[in-house]
Amino acid sequence: MAEALMKRMYGQRAYVQSAGVKNDMEVDGFSVAVCQEMGIELSRHRSRSFEEMQEWGDDLSQFDLIIALSPASQRMALELTRYHHLDIEYWPILDPTGLGETREAKLAAYRQARDQIKTRMLERFGPPTEGSG
Repeated sequence: MAEALMKRMYGQRAYVQSAGVKNDMEVDGFSVAVCQEMGIELSRHRSRSFEEMQEWGDDLSQFDLIIALSPASQRMALELTRYHHLDIEYWPILDPTGLGETREAKLAAYRQARDQIKTRMLERFGPPTEGSG
């Protein structure tokens, strides 16, 4: 969700690649739904791990900043980059998985997480690039 939102808001202003601790999950349908509300297509997106990124040629030392959205991803980023000079920021974002009993309650939790990410991006990177969402 964060990668697609960043690309929508800032276009080609920065190279963005999302990664997680694990890559064994398809993108959550609720994430797809709440991003679709903003015109962001996530249905073909696939989760990937830090290790998988490196296997595909994205050397972490080439990045300037890693933004971790969970304590586990923060720990992994710190471990993998301990010999590289790059900044790691931790943004404590609500983990909506497992929240809510009804579909609407689940969607509300995912919207809250999406909006938290968007707010943090605006605070960190400023207004969206002209022509972006």
